Amino acid sequence: MTVPFWVWAATVGGIAVLIAVDVWHARSPHEVSFREATLWSVIYVVVALAFGVGLWIFMGSQPATEYFAGWLVEKSLSVDNLFIFAVILGQFAVPKRHQQKVLLWGVIGALVMRAVFILIGAAVISAFAFVFVIFGLFLLYTAYGLLRSHNSPPKDMSDNVAVRLTRRLVTVHEEDNAAGDAHDGQLTRRIDGRFGVTPLFIAVTVILSVDLVFALDSIPAIFGITQNAYLVFTANAFALLGLRALYFLLVGLLDRLVHLSYGLAFILAFIGVKLILLYLHEDVSPSIPEVPTWLSLSVIVATLAVVTATSLITTRGRMPAGAEGDGATPSDDAAASPVSGSEHDGTGSPTHRP
Repeated sequence: MTVPFWVWAATVGGIAVLIAVDVWHARSPHEVSFREATLWSVIYVVVALAFGVGLWIFMGSQPATEYFAGWLVEKSLSVDNLFIFAVILGQFAVPKRHQQKVLLWGVIGALVMRAVFILIGAAVISAFAFVFVIFGLFLLYTAYGLLRSHNSPPKDMSDNVAVRLTRRLVTVHEEDNAAGDAHDGQLTRRIDGRFGVTPLFIAVTVILSVDLVFALDSIPAIFGITQNAYLVFTANAFALLGLRALYFLLVGLLDRLVHLSYGLAFILAFIGVKLILLYLHEDVSPSIPEVPTWLSLSVIVATLAVVTATSLITTRGRMPAGAEGDGATPSDDAAASPVSGSEHDGTGSPTHRP
């Protein structure tokens, strides 16, 4: 499927508009309410689904099916990423009023890095067909890592490589600012004529370093669904755009998704096998079967449905993370409670919640 330049330009322009709306919405520090998070999550899901319907109408069922399958994979991986985001926001004591700003920078950085990785991945795949096998083996290894580290506690992110590098290169002004302060929420500051960064900037750098690690799994996984760069990019973009709002919608339920890692491990292993079979079918023998896209979509939907249901049934009656027995709401300055678990710790070492 060849996508005209004007379609690429219109799509990138539309995504840029959505990002601009997100930036405008997050311009003033405030704690994101459940109602606000629900509204924006629904908006981004509707936009993603509408885009898929548009693909179906104008480009056919096959591209649309590949898009929906890829979007679901990226969305499920994004939900898993929220675990480590909760850990970072908690360990760095990011005030609730600034959490959406940190996450927004993370989303923007992730989009840029994914775009770069997609360009590199598409070029490598077109030049070397054997890279399908490499991607497939990597996804199988990642699936094994998810299973092996399922009960591991989260790592201490304060010793992250990005933190050490930032502190070595620039001055960090440790002063905290109260809500309403003129410098509240700034990423950089100049104190006594000395330029430096704030602790909020440190949290953003850690989020971005983790985004880089996440992309290493995400891009091979989506190329296992479709090799069309346009579909790979749009599936990634629409999965990431609603991540900020999704975090505030699900943060209280993250502890209950206890079987998500099992489902993601199965999905990544399935896509890994699919990539290897694709290479064998196209470059070794046509008699070797390949996995059709409709089957991939069915497996992904069924797996996510099963692990979500079993997780909620297993943790029935468990109090959501951060809930108080007296129903009190944490103050604006309280940081998110660390949630154990995620696919990575930002240094390449798998970690997962109990």
